[in-house]
Amino acid sequence: MKKLVTVLLLLLSIHSIIAQETVGGKVLKNAKDKTYQRGEQKGDEGVETVLNKAEEKIKNIFKKKDKKKKSDEPQPNEESQEQSQENNDENISKPTKSNSKFDFIAGEKELYFDNFERLAVGDFPAEFNTNASGEIVNVDGQSGKWLSMTKNGAFIPDNMKKLPENFTLEFEVGINTDPTNNYPGFGLNFTTNSDNLMLERFFSSGVSIVYLHPGASSCNVQIIPTNGSEINNEIPMPQWNVKKNKFVKVSVWRQQGRLRLYVNENKLVDIPRFFTEKTTYDFAFFRSFFEECEVYLTNIRFAVAGADTRNKLITEGRFVTNGILFDVNSDNIKPESGTVLKEMATTLQENPTVRVKIIGHTDSDGADAANLTLSQKRAVAVKTALSSFYGIDGSRIETDGKGESQPLNKNTTPAEKAQNRRVEFIKL
Repeated sequence: MKKLVTVLLLLLSIHSIIAQETVGGKVLKNAKDKTYQRGEQKGDEGVETVLNKAEEKIKNIFKKKDKKKKSDEPQPNEESQEQSQENNDENISKPTKSNSKFDFIAGEKELYFDNFERLAVGDFPAEFNTNASGEIVNVDGQSGKWLSMTKNGAFIPDNMKKLPENFTLEFEVGINTDPTNNYPGFGLNFTTNSDNLMLERFFSSGVSIVYLHPGASSCNVQIIPTNGSEINNEIPMPQWNVKKNKFVKVSVWRQQGRLRLYVNENKLVDIPRFFTEKTTYDFAFFRSFFEECEVYLTNIRFAVAGADTRNKLITEGRFVTNGILFDVNSDNIKPESGTVLKEMATTLQENPTVRVKIIGHTDSDGADAANLTLSQKRAVAVKTALSSFYGIDGSRIETDGKGESQPLNKNTTPAEKAQNRRVEFIKL
């Protein structure tokens, strides 16, 4: 009822105004005349404006009101600020536990791939060397062709010799029956001596081996360095329980000394010093101790991977980066810094006992005292980001700033100044 009264009053007001309006010197008697004129000619702009405003007001009276309060409506520049924050959140994501995260990144430069489709059933691939026996087969319930490792021994892909320092290896592996024992039935042999690739020479220096036990649902890692103590480690491996799952996908990632291994997208092994030797390694698949069962392989992909910058903090005790960027003369971290921050956070998550000192550095532009203060604030900003976004305990992190006092060069060109604007992580 209240709305109806408002409409009537509004219409009376329009009538009063229109009664005084003219078109071409002729006085319009009422709103009806003017409304007709609108349909036939442009008429007077003053009356047009009145009518348009009146129509809009009437529509607004009956339009459902927005429940959103005025104070909650976006203010100027808020949309761009929200978009910036969304971009920031995308680059600096919330932390996840590394032991439940599939952080494997397959190498892009493929060196070798084989699914054995080119071979006839019963053949053995000419690109493999072996001291055992095997053949190409079809497997019930599985697509494609598989290399069946029918006898115990080594199976050496000729295209995987002299492994690069950074590579990924992916393959599918299966077993046809429960081996009925807890012995290591399948493994990966990395060695600095090609003679050690054959089964009888496993236990020699310069060898690092991963034994997968599909029967026992466990994994053993054995590292025999040329100098130093031998390492043996057993890890549960429920992902390959042959009573429930006879076939799995294995992903291997080497970055210099570090080895990470995943079974069915679950991280199983992460050892910073698996490759202990400074020389090149060769590689072989092997099966051992099994009697009646067979081991199957297919979809082998070998590729060059990127270097592991995170490992430097753990193995060398120091990591320096120019990848954490700030606004000019500010400690505000730019969104594109998220990748480096995430990598560093993952390193600290995977090594919960490690403490670090973050040190900020600037170029030589500006006053010395101002640069010193700015570098200190930037170090604190990095600590805050690691704590706030990734849950790293702040008590594990110290901060400091050196300003422009420790330049890496002459600080004369833009490129040199960019190198000096850096963040340093020191393992305490």
